[in-house]
Amino acid sequence: MPEANPELQNEVASLVVSALNLEISPQEIQPDAPLYGEGLGLDSIDILEVALVVSRHFGFQLRADNADNVHIFSSLANLTRHIAANRTK
Repeated sequence: MPEANPELQNEVASLVVSALNLEISPQEIQPDAPLYGEGLGLDSIDILEVALVVSRHFGFQLRADNADNVHIFSSLANLTRHIAANRTK
């Protein structure tokens, strides 16, 4: 699996922190730690909020019915790789 772009990963981490008003800095999000449940501790509502912000910011739709969502949102690194592959802006 290719490495996630560090600059894009920082941008995505910043979006997650600001969208969810997390009381951590973007640098504190471990790239391979789970976003959902243990790890960052996000729930399904948080994931929906992240999907909306990412969709608006990067110009592509993250769909709720995408079978790959579990993988896409499994970590910051996977989310970043998905954005890099699909972004339009």
